[in-house]
Amino acid sequence: MSLPFEIARQLTEEQIAFVKRSGLKALVLEPGFIRLCMPMAGNENHIGSMYAGALFTLAEIPGGALFLTSFDVKRFYPIVKEMNLRFRRPAKGDITVEARLSSSEIQQLQDEAQRQGKAEYRLELQLKDSSGEVVAESCGHYQLRMH
Repeated sequence: MSLPFEIARQLTEEQIAFVKRSGLKALVLEPGFIRLCMPMAGNENHIGSMYAGALFTLAEIPGGALFLTSFDVKRFYPIVKEMNLRFRRPAKGDITVEARLSSSEIQQLQDEAQRQGKAEYRLELQLKDSSGEVVAESCGHYQLRMH
């Protein structure tokens, strides 16, 4: 059983102290789809663009947010096994990211984790500015594990 929006939002935005301090916002939290935003305010670096750690956080959190809205949280939990981030251009404003898993992918992962105790999946994401320009690309390797 996945979590309702408000509980998933609170866990996404407030559960991890670092994420809460960053101001990250969950704009959309639906089964199989999430959209998150990292504000520029409070996350600037020494040259006036967004701090790399804030961008990395925005790239990593979708794995957990997507888990909360899509998977049976009573039977499974997620871990991140590997995360890569490629910076394409300076981020000069608020940055958003979207992540998707189809209902068939979600079911397949849960079935595999139920049988084997774990299932691996990958999220390849684009972090975009308000004009739709890609400022960074990420590839996260996650694992769904049985409790």
